[in-house]
Amino acid sequence: MDIARDPKPKTRKRIIQWSVAALALIGVTVGLRNLDPAAPTVDAATVWMDTVMHGTMIRQVRGPGTLVPEQMRWVTALTAGRVEQIMVLPGTVIEENTVIIRMSNPDVDIALLQAQQALNTAEATLIQTRSTLQTQRLTQAGALAQLRNQLQNAQRDQAINQRLYETNPELVAATELARTRDAVTDFEERVRLEEEQIELLAVSAVDQVNAQLVNISSLTDIVDFNRDRVNSMEVTAGVSGVLAELPLDEGQWVQSGETLARVVQPGRLKAEVRIPQTQAQDIAVGQVAYIDTRNDTIIGQVVRIDPSVQNGTVTIDVALPRDLPRSARPDLSIDGSVVIQRLDDVTYVGRPAYGQANQRVGMFLVVEDGQYAQRVNVMLGASSVNEIAVLEGLKEGDIVILSDMSQWDGFDRVRLRY
Repeated sequence: MDIARDPKPKTRKRIIQWSVAALALIGVTVGLRNLDPAAPTVDAATVWMDTVMHGTMIRQVRGPGTLVPEQMRWVTALTAGRVEQIMVLPGTVIEENTVIIRMSNPDVDIALLQAQQALNTAEATLIQTRSTLQTQRLTQAGALAQLRNQLQNAQRDQAINQRLYETNPELVAATELARTRDAVTDFEERVRLEEEQIELLAVSAVDQVNAQLVNISSLTDIVDFNRDRVNSMEVTAGVSGVLAELPLDEGQWVQSGETLARVVQPGRLKAEVRIPQTQAQDIAVGQVAYIDTRNDTIIGQVVRIDPSVQNGTVTIDVALPRDLPRSARPDLSIDGSVVIQRLDDVTYVGRPAYGQANQRVGMFLVVEDGQYAQRVNVMLGASSVNEIAVLEGLKEGDIVILSDMSQWDGFDRVRLRY
């Protein structure tokens, strides 16, 4: 006969097992949640590291630039014309009177001929005017001499009649004496008027001649101007030096005032360096500058700072020594660095890609014999071209990562793989 068993002990045992399993799962979940996330791995060969130093830091600012001549002359066209012949090519040593270009313009030649014709006409008119005035003067002088002669005759007649009348009134009638007296008065008035007319003619003659001379002077200036225009068809350098630029072709038409060539003085160069406007506030005249020509380094001195900002940069002029290396030549692209300050007894490191001066940033400090890098807060100070001062957070000998680590902003610790 079968005996029925009680199922409760088996069910109770199963419940206990499930409870233990649930408690174990909860414990594992809580434990995993409290664990720190695994540090990402970074290839050490792809990051840039530097060691924190302590000592003297030289603050510099840097910018691109160009070597330009200290003395340079642009040769421009005085008048429009066609380039007929290019006499010399760029790079040629030329003198002041060296002809660079021969040009032509028929209109300029015609203008000179017309001006010369007008001048010749004015000179002929002057000669004719002087001749006419001289003739008028001689005619007036002859008329005056004749009147004076008639006046003298009238005066003699009047004197004779006066003596006769005083000796014997019957010898000369009173009317005759009055007639001779009136004749003298008439001739005296006519002589006076003739003398005034001669004086007026003399003054008028001077004015007419002066007017003609002024006209001739103006026409002479016009002729000289047009002659200079014709002569300018043979373009000369104007100064001694080296022909640096001649952007023309034969047959090309150029307008008045257009640039024809550029002449420079060899051996006397300066550097024009373009410094970013955010770094130019500490630059001063007299500071030392280093000019890198890619082949040599030239030491110069800041002599001028442009007061305006152009395209986000400030242009400075750096004076260079007379003895320059062979690599220095006009229009050469260079890099310029200006020493703006010397900081002694400071802690500094290479300038990071993500940090600016006087800011607090997070930097990865290499720890555990280079196996890991730990994020630390660092207060940066004054910056230079390649270095930046450290005010807080790092000490001499620390090794930090200077590369951009923004892709690991969510982690405070990374593993370095070598």
